Amino acid sequence: MSKRGDRFRRSLPRLAATILAASAVVLAGAASAAARPPERFTRIKGFDEPSTPARFDRVGVLEVGSPRARNVLVLVPGTSASSTYFVPLAEDIVRQLPGWQVWAVERRENLLEDHSMFNLAKRRKVSDQQVFDYYLRWLTNPSVTRHIRVIPDGEVAFARNWGMRTEIEDLHRVILRAKRHARHVVLGGHSLGGTITTAYATWNFHGRPGARLLDGLIYIDGGRLGEPPSEQQARERLAQLAGQSPWLSFGGIPAPYAGLFNTAGSLAALLYPNEPSLAYDWPGLPSFLKPPVRPTNLAQYGYALDTETSPSALWAAQAHIGKLAPSGDPRGWLQAGEITPIRRYARMFSGIDFQGLDGTAWYHPLRLTIDAAAVGNGTPNPAQRVFDVRATAGKKLPKRLRIYAFGAAGGRLVTDAARQLARQAGIPAGNVVLVNRQGTYAHNDPAGAYPRNDFLARLVPFLRKIAR
Repeated sequence: MSKRGDRFRRSLPRLAATILAASAVVLAGAASAAARPPERFTRIKGFDEPSTPARFDRVGVLEVGSPRARNVLVLVPGTSASSTYFVPLAEDIVRQLPGWQVWAVERRENLLEDHSMFNLAKRRKVSDQQVFDYYLRWLTNPSVTRHIRVIPDGEVAFARNWGMRTEIEDLHRVILRAKRHARHVVLGGHSLGGTITTAYATWNFHGRPGARLLDGLIYIDGGRLGEPPSEQQARERLAQLAGQSPWLSFGGIPAPYAGLFNTAGSLAALLYPNEPSLAYDWPGLPSFLKPPVRPTNLAQYGYALDTETSPSALWAAQAHIGKLAPSGDPRGWLQAGEITPIRRYARMFSGIDFQGLDGTAWYHPLRLTIDAAAVGNGTPNPAQRVFDVRATAGKKLPKRLRIYAFGAAGGRLVTDAARQLARQAGIPAGNVVLVNRQGTYAHNDPAGAYPRNDFLARLVPFLRKIAR
């Protein structure tokens, strides 16, 4: 780990709750390199969704790189993920391409999160026990009276309308802002963010596709195709949603707990990596996330999210990050030749360098995931009318558009979808870069792998060609 990372480990309070970062949230961390590039977060006015209070009609943008850069790569996070997930990768990109900025999108649902105690921990103002109590231990110990307030579903019924239409309209505000700033704008996404990328590119904006504003599309193990639901199935799904929580349960863990597990666990892994895990003896820790021996904070986090030990239900949060040490009490964690450094991965999840931000979305709108099934590759289908998904311009993409798709866990499902998108629009094969690393890259390794990263190795020349 870098000197910067060591300073964090020595000076920040333990921040407990290794609470297994397991839950979900896919995200990657990073060994911080030398000097960090400029980084700035802002929120702008989003889509005026009719049922939503105005204070939530906002979308955030985390900008990485020089504000003088004349090219912008906008990245959309996946399911239950948020902006700082992309920070280590974005820093790598702008170091190699100083003429580019990376803008990571922070969706509106993250305005519901209470980062108050995490913020204090990042500033060394509270103890690890205070953080653990506030976010997690209160669930099993009624003596903890100062704690996070979990938002009742009845207070946020409007979030059942935060589907693909709301997402694309929010994203459109970000793209328009980027166009005012840059000569070239490229849109990309990880996982569900890849489907959102296709939805935006093929969205019918008054007869013209969203891709008219773009120079390229990037798919980071996302954008896979599936059979869209029928009109009847779509209606039934919305009827079911009306009686359900507005939020997705990630890996079977209800909101907001998957996000809390991940943020607390990743912070503990960075701030006090060698201390015994507070989560290990906590009765609220799911048994499938509990190592066979008492772990350190770092080992608890790694055990929960590594491909070899993480449960299959959390595949979307996994990476190749190492293994338990062969001995020690508490038991430590070894990199073991894996491609993603665990501290880089934890940095992606924790947002340790940012107040009020992390790499996970505690409340992910179920409606957005439902609507995603109707996007296809921008080909009209009956479910789109039910969901108000306007991704119908798949054959109208500009032929100058460049496409880069990297398949990790999704493999050929990712690259085949990108190939089909290009073919149906008549985009020349020479404009399309397809890479399949299913055998060696898990779902989050494209953002986490370091120092060698096959995704980044092809991304840099792809972006360089666009900016020529």
